[in-house]
Amino acid sequence: MPVIMGTAGHIDHGKTTLVKALTGIDCDRLSEEKKRGITIELGFAHLDLGEGDRVGIVDVPGHEKFVKNMVAGATGVDFVTLVIAADEGIMPQTREHLEICQLLGVKTGLVALTKADMVDDEWLDMVKEEVADYLEPTFLGGAPIIPVSAHTGAGIDELKGAIRTLLSEYKPKRRSDLFRLPADRVFSMKGHGTVITGTMISGSISIGEDVLLYPREVESKVRGLQSHGETVETAEAGKRTAVNLHGLEVDDIRRGDVLARPGTLFPSDVWDIELTVLESSHIPLKHRREIHFHHGAREVLARIFLLDREELLPGETAVCQVRFIEPLAGVYDDRIVLRSFSPLRAFAGGRVIGPVGHKIKRFSDQVDMLGQLAAEDPAEVAAAQLELAGPTGRTFNELLTMTNMESKALEKTLGVLGGQQKAILFDKETRRYGGGELARRLSDELLAFLGDFHKKHSMKPGVQRGELASSWGKALPQKFFHFIVERLLKQGDIVAEQEVLRLKDHKVSMASDQAKVREIILGAYKEGGFTPPNLKDVLEQLNMDFKEAAPVFRVLQEQGELIRVKDDMYYHAAALNDIKARMLAFFADSQEMSAPDFKGVTGLSRKYLIPVLEYFDKEKVTVRVGDVRHLRKRS
Repeated sequence: MPVIMGTAGHIDHGKTTLVKALTGIDCDRLSEEKKRGITIELGFAHLDLGEGDRVGIVDVPGHEKFVKNMVAGATGVDFVTLVIAADEGIMPQTREHLEICQLLGVKTGLVALTKADMVDDEWLDMVKEEVADYLEPTFLGGAPIIPVSAHTGAGIDELKGAIRTLLSEYKPKRRSDLFRLPADRVFSMKGHGTVITGTMISGSISIGEDVLLYPREVESKVRGLQSHGETVETAEAGKRTAVNLHGLEVDDIRRGDVLARPGTLFPSDVWDIELTVLESSHIPLKHRREIHFHHGAREVLARIFLLDREELLPGETAVCQVRFIEPLAGVYDDRIVLRSFSPLRAFAGGRVIGPVGHKIKRFSDQVDMLGQLAAEDPAEVAAAQLELAGPTGRTFNELLTMTNMESKALEKTLGVLGGQQKAILFDKETRRYGGGELARRLSDELLAFLGDFHKKHSMKPGVQRGELASSWGKALPQKFFHFIVERLLKQGDIVAEQEVLRLKDHKVSMASDQAKVREIILGAYKEGGFTPPNLKDVLEQLNMDFKEAAPVFRVLQEQGELIRVKDDMYYHAAALNDIKARMLAFFADSQEMSAPDFKGVTGLSRKYLIPVLEYFDKEKVTVRVGDVRHLRKRS
């Protein structure tokens, strides 16, 4: 697997000279660098170790003024060669570079004691002992310390052998298949156009593919690719890569822009981070402190928001938020470095745990949930990301950035979480997932809402689906609301009767006062028989207006005991069924029936006769042809 080695160390300790001695490549390409004799910008080389093993090398500047360039170069390296001059020993940037590597998650490396030809053996042994003691509590504790001289060549072969041994033992962390390349250098090449270079963090890319430069989402296409100076059709993660971009000028690209495929990164101006203040820092990190924020090859001004305390002391770790003036595009577990304004030095760092964050209230319950994002188990992280997302949920591509998992691993994890009811797929079209605990909580809330509705409106059969969506579900995405309803229907907790939803055990019932109203209404219409009372008279008897009595009328209709013939005319069901029976008996001997015929059969006056005839027409019992009726369907 391709591996990147980075250099680190104090200015003038011979990092660039050592790289040239190892590879034959001079990383100082700028005229100013050659004139001043110091490295200003990042340099790149590669070391062939035989048997097809090639190590990419990033050479970083050692001067304190260019530490931001060092951070950009150190991001993405797999191991480090710490360069310490034998005649000077450990110096300020030796310490700062080592701390930065530690903050960036570098886990292994070795030490090159340069300029070994300038000191005697006794001095060299003393420096080796000093360096070993200093490095003991760090990730370089016990690492090989190899004296070398780029001038005489002494120790160079031994150093190559140590690198070869480290490479054979090194187990690179598993990279996701999400293609990302932070641009640490941009230039124009005659005959080719604009080229960016960087260390490909993950994934792969091929010539001809569409790409975007994030966070501004500038569109382009890959015209050409080189890895370690060789032209390739496809470039893979872990290699220094140059990408020739179509249709862009150098001014269109900023250092730190991230090249990726369209729709795979999601810039945000709020990130959730796990942050550690270095023990060597003498000043606590206070809430809302403004800092220099380094991520990939980008440096921006940002502000830290502590969520569960007022300050973070040296040596302490906490989950907090960082907020930017403009959005940045990151991925879960990306490493970050914080540098103070005065003095301008690295004092804290950590990793991204929420690259698509939202502002969280301090000391709230959500702060505890943020802590779950720092878990070691990827499934636990995915479940926590879904719960924090709320009802909006997260798409599959968003979850790739928010877990840093490979696509197949994420699919499998979501399947397992789905089986455990910790994740739900509520929108198959966009592959959008929600939190299982949230879905359970919303289901319980919906059941409680329907229970309250039934108590307040006991005579209503239930709630119209549309009315439920615009009241209880108004804050939910439509497809999440639909998912909750359909799941409760499938489980049998609620019942749908056409578009009306109700709890499975709900039955229309009346309070004692409503039961009295029901008794009076039914009595009045039953007594009226073929000539029912006027609605106004019934309401006067009840001492109510129609709005107050309407629920009881509606229930009586739904129960089939009262039939509405027209706007303000109701019949007792038994009376209207008797009228219908008489009409059908007439049709048994006649093909047609006139209004006078109907009056002769029923004895109804014109006040009732015409509305009842029109009611039977509307109910498709009869059909009017001129001035007579025919039976539409013989019974």
